[in-house]
Amino acid sequence: MPTLTRQCRRHQNPARDHAGASLQRGLRNAGRYLRRCAWLSLLSAASAAAETPTYTLTTLAEDLDHPWCVAFLPDGDMLFTERTGALRVLHADGRVGEPVAGVPPVLFRGQGGLFDVLPDPGFATNQRIYLSFAHGTVSANATRVVSARLDANELTDVQVLFTAEPLKDTPQHYGGKLAMLADGTLLLTTGDGFDYREQAQNPEVTLGKTVRFRVDGSLPADNPFADGGGHPAVWTMGHRNPQGLAVDPASGAVYLHEHGPRGGDEINLLAAGSNYGWPAVTFGIDYSGAHVSPFTEWPGMTPPLHYWVPSIAASGLVVYRGSEFPAWEGSLLVGALVDQEVRRVTRAADGAVAEEALFSEIGERIRDVRVAPDGAIVVVTDGNPGRILRIAAGP
Repeated sequence: MPTLTRQCRRHQNPARDHAGASLQRGLRNAGRYLRRCAWLSLLSAASAAAETPTYTLTTLAEDLDHPWCVAFLPDGDMLFTERTGALRVLHADGRVGEPVAGVPPVLFRGQGGLFDVLPDPGFATNQRIYLSFAHGTVSANATRVVSARLDANELTDVQVLFTAEPLKDTPQHYGGKLAMLADGTLLLTTGDGFDYREQAQNPEVTLGKTVRFRVDGSLPADNPFADGGGHPAVWTMGHRNPQGLAVDPASGAVYLHEHGPRGGDEINLLAAGSNYGWPAVTFGIDYSGAHVSPFTEWPGMTPPLHYWVPSIAASGLVVYRGSEFPAWEGSLLVGALVDQEVRRVTRAADGAVAEEALFSEIGERIRDVRVAPDGAIVVVTDGNPGRILRIAAGP
């Protein structure tokens, strides 16, 4: 597999639409329809009571080593990952299990490590899970996804489903978020590799993309580039470092958020084949203070639903659907690493996006946010030590 090495960035013409003008024209109307439907859902959430409900914070686990993600099992247990490479069970009785054996080696360097864990919908009978992680070496690495069976406290039948390509020599910007669509296919976010941001506009590679594949690793025939013009796994393109991915269980809408550089964090509503612009269009600037691009929009590139300047360092994303907090039904909940809180995002009646800061009393960087089967909210804090907390309604 070829490996990307660092090189000087070239100026590029943002008008060059690598996805193909004909494909973009064919998808434009569908994308607009999806955006209207999704915003109607958020508008309904915004019309709910504005007062923050009372709630209780409970620590479920603490002294964790760079926890990254949490997922729920049918028996009431939870799985969580530690970026250092450990997968553990948080039992319903509060016990934290020993690291699960058989997890593939991960590259714990820079922003790399073990990322998402996603149980299969049929976990109760097949015990299968999906893991994303940084694979390889410092000089040749990529985001990888495997499936495996969780037998007792060991992974067996580990199968590689997808590896981003080409390999790169930077331990940053992996993406690594997983979600399953209603048709049973998997979505994975991949980052641009930091030093290779132009590759997010190259449909032939899988850096800076969301990719779609089946649970056996095969590629669907209805992916946007299945018949040519790009890599057959690519589902959307033009992403920087997406660390939030959520499917609305009510509408099926797929939301993604991604880190900007200095400013320009975005929430996007995904539609197959769409180009979300990075780095040709952005609301952020480079860390040096230089412009990444003079453009914040360009024909054929899909604008964000919402963006932040300055950045909040968005991490973790879920659409709230549950009975515990009815006033928040349909809201997007976004973790904020820099601001050390959760943002509740809705669309107000006048069309403007509304935000509410939640749970700032936690006082830690928020790495992940999920909705438990009972409607409670579970958040994961970043770093070492990190925590897993449950937020339930009531005093």
